[in-house]
Amino acid sequence: MSNSTVEVVKKCCCAQFNQLASKAVEDIKARAGKEGQFLNWIEVLPNIELQNLDKMNEMVKAAKGNKFTDLAILGIGGSRHTTENITKLLDLDDRIHFFSSVEPTSFDRFIKKLDLDKTLFLVVSKSGTTLETTVGYEKTKAAVEKHLGSKDTSSNFVAMTDKNAEKSALRRIVESGEIKLSGFVHDDVGGRFSIFDDATIFTLLFLGKTVDEVKELLSASLDAQKEFLNPNVDENEALQLAKFNIKAKNAGKSRHFVEYFGDEFFGTTLWEKQLKNESLKARISTDTNVGPGYLHYNAEADLDVENTDSFFTFVYVKTDDKVMNAVMEGVISAYSAQHPVSKIVLEDLSMKSIARFIELKHFETLYTGWILRAAKGNITDSNTALEEVLQPNVEKYKKEVKKALAK
Repeated sequence: MSNSTVEVVKKCCCAQFNQLASKAVEDIKARAGKEGQFLNWIEVLPNIELQNLDKMNEMVKAAKGNKFTDLAILGIGGSRHTTENITKLLDLDDRIHFFSSVEPTSFDRFIKKLDLDKTLFLVVSKSGTTLETTVGYEKTKAAVEKHLGSKDTSSNFVAMTDKNAEKSALRRIVESGEIKLSGFVHDDVGGRFSIFDDATIFTLLFLGKTVDEVKELLSASLDAQKEFLNPNVDENEALQLAKFNIKAKNAGKSRHFVEYFGDEFFGTTLWEKQLKNESLKARISTDTNVGPGYLHYNAEADLDVENTDSFFTFVYVKTDDKVMNAVMEGVISAYSAQHPVSKIVLEDLSMKSIARFIELKHFETLYTGWILRAAKGNITDSNTALEEVLQPNVEKYKKEVKKALAK
């Protein structure tokens, strides 16, 4: 049984789309698991985590001891939003904190709120040279040293980074003994697709999820991946969402608003915005909101007659609550009278439903980009990674920041 319902309110049928969808599935299947394709989040990563769960659980116990109750994550982009998404969905965010800034006031407020005797810091960076994470680690280490009255903070930090010290400055810190315990940011898994990598698994176990519960999550992820690698559009909800997105784009709609209803989705909004915008580039610009609050500042513009370039997806958890259902019915009715609208209704927020939803979003994004390109004859060579898993434009601003720092 499906753990979500996808409904494309304005349905569309297109033989060309079905042909391209079949080719997209075939191409992605052929690339999955191959070096340099950045698709190891498909099958490879969940299986690695399943095999290493007991070891990860032991590392959590060693790191946590009888001392630490809270976890603070130093990381940016996928190193943060993936974990932020799933911990919020699972209602595990009371004892987790995040820092991604370089701005001094932000750090002062972040560190001031923490009980440094009870907070373990998780540093997440593949290269170990990410500026924001490096600055966060250096400032936090200095604060912990001052609090402890000692230079030895090796037990207060855990690192997740590349396994190769030649590729990772953070791995070299681990090997020097400055940080005692570490896991991996695995190869060929782009940050925004890394929700089931070591950092999140460590976090879930730290926050009290059992090994069996995490197994359920990872197994459900693998089941969902098989489901969404089905070339039959009528059976594959990820392809159905991609079809909706592409029809909207072809009708001149370039701004996609994904509207979540429920505070449990605050982390999801940040994750999806990164997932979509890094993957789809400027082809489709994605923004995300949490309702019903956003209606009181966006609906006036959304439902203005001059708004002709937007389309919408509404996401919420199934409920019997009369008020909630009335709000959703009314909002979707008003928006669908003017715009292309789809909706995703989660059955619940169980491990299985959340894992399936995450994979639904992964594959929706991948298929949308692949098919948009292919329809214009832009086919990626099999030896080159797909554009949807790369992010070359991010490096443009990083290059300029490095120049400024060198002055």
